[in-house]
Amino acid sequence: MGAAVTAREIAQQPELWAETFASYRQQHERFTQFLNAITQKHGRVRVLFAGAGSSAYVGDAALPFVALTGDQAAFAFHATPTTSIVANPTSYLRHDEPTLLVSFARSGNSPESTATVDLARQLVKDLYEIAITCAPDGNLARQARGNERSLLWLMPERSNDQGFAMTGSFTCMLLATLLLFDRRPLAEKERYVSQICAMGRDVIAREEEIRALAGLDFQRIIYLGSGPLAGVAREVQLKVLELTAGKIATLCDTSLGFRHGPKSFVDEQSLVFVLVSNDPYTRQYDLDMLREVHDDGIARLACGVLVRQEATLPMKVFAFPQEYAALPDGYLTVPFTLFGQILALHTAVKLGNKPDTPSPTGTVNRVVKGVTIHRFPEGE
Repeated sequence: MGAAVTAREIAQQPELWAETFASYRQQHERFTQFLNAITQKHGRVRVLFAGAGSSAYVGDAALPFVALTGDQAAFAFHATPTTSIVANPTSYLRHDEPTLLVSFARSGNSPESTATVDLARQLVKDLYEIAITCAPDGNLARQARGNERSLLWLMPERSNDQGFAMTGSFTCMLLATLLLFDRRPLAEKERYVSQICAMGRDVIAREEEIRALAGLDFQRIIYLGSGPLAGVAREVQLKVLELTAGKIATLCDTSLGFRHGPKSFVDEQSLVFVLVSNDPYTRQYDLDMLREVHDDGIARLACGVLVRQEATLPMKVFAFPQEYAALPDGYLTVPFTLFGQILALHTAVKLGNKPDTPSPTGTVNRVVKGVTIHRFPEGE
């Protein structure tokens, strides 16, 4: 079926999350010293999460969580794709504002990844860098080595996905970012990681449930979420688009934003998935939208992906046990992403597409090609 590599890389993720935490625990003191040295010198520092494609969505998913749980007195968090920075560098890179550039990349060889680092070094007077990447020999890792203002954090070796789609690379980089900036004690983070690993194994054990969803008759998939889960919605809709080579139309939005026009996308051939928050306040809005789409009676399916808290819900749900109800949304992003990856995999297989090499024309590649990086004038 041309899916062996992608399937293996999806299935091994709970092991990779445990490896990511072990790496964090081992290097925790080094990370803390690096960050403390920056803030002690400059006070509050601008943190800029940057990546391209799925790597950009790492920043989108992490941002709402670390903005809440990170050291707000020391860091001002932002997320901007490298594709935006390279095209309009002076809109995002500020000469006189001390900046910590956090770069996400699977291979580290995308032209925009290295160009963003080069531009930041050219334009920002007080620049510091963290490279979170999966490839020790990639260009991004090489740029970070030997620079006293740079910190390189390599993800587990197996997270450097050999399949087309980013799977373990995405979830490991996302988890690494949460661990790095979440101010909770190490023991509490360890408990959360143990929980998401258990949830991940549960998702894999229930693969047949997800395959049944993929077996429905549909032409469109819509993912909705709030806060960190809105970033995950972007990532998992991209997985469907990539692995089916565009044969399934996709859309993502926030639960509240969906009513403001994008809801027009729903038709009788649509599956709508709402990634439901664990935050009691936010959860109300997600469930409101889930009920609304269900009650509209238009979509082929309205389904909630959630930790079960309500006694009953009138629509289909993919539910985790209530024991995970206290898990913060930032960490909830990781197993929820796994659900979307498996759904995308089985949708592609159903359509006869090959997930390991999904682009039949070769115009879309594992590492982006065809980008010309134009020289940015000195002194501008």
